[in-house]
Amino acid sequence: MARSRSTLTRLLAPTAAVAALIGFAAAPAHAAIWTSSDQWGNYTTSDGYILYNNIWGSGAGTQTISADSSSKWSVTANHPDTGGIKSYPNAKKVVDKPITSLSSLTSAYNVTVPSAGAYNTSYDIWDTDYDYEVMLWVNYNGAVGPLGTSQGNVTLGGHTWTVYKGDNGANEVFSFLRTSDSSSGSVDILPILKWIKDTKGWWGNETIGDVQFGYEITSSSGGLNFTTNSFGVSSS
Repeated sequence: MARSRSTLTRLLAPTAAVAALIGFAAAPAHAAIWTSSDQWGNYTTSDGYILYNNIWGSGAGTQTISADSSSKWSVTANHPDTGGIKSYPNAKKVVDKPITSLSSLTSAYNVTVPSAGAYNTSYDIWDTDYDYEVMLWVNYNGAVGPLGTSQGNVTLGGHTWTVYKGDNGANEVFSFLRTSDSSSGSVDILPILKWIKDTKGWWGNETIGDVQFGYEITSSSGGLNFTTNSFGVSSS
């Protein structure tokens, strides 16, 4: 009986064990588009995001970032159990629009984070002059805390947050900590920025530059994995 071409291909294709014996290399399941263990390693994706390893704190250990795309990437970090932030591996999208010129600014995320260690999973949003920093903590674990003093709770962008206002000596920092941790969801960012401007008067019509999303890691002794399953920013 005649066999089809596809049947013959299957019959002739070596198994992994046979391939090893006769010198064929088995194809990998997938290959990352970029991997880096460099302190300041960064990569610009074809859809305009910038991935950044960003080991910036003192006393840091080792860390490797590996990306399949701008929306799917992971970090393995081994930072000692000491105080102080060690790193903020992240993906960044540049918006470059004044608040009053924005009609929408939204983002969605899905992450897998460890139950050990000290870290927060957060958005880090900057004006173009880097005078102001807005942090949106969607989940956090261990001995971590925001800069500044509590300003109470507010419900904005689809979530309830505890708000902190502080200054690190270089810029003002507004931190929003979700009152319930989340490993996936979406955030309507623009109402938060407008609340800072119009309700509180803490800044003017700032031009929004970077919208970053990643993991602010204080400790991850022994090596912990942080996985971004999906992420994206949309603005108009």
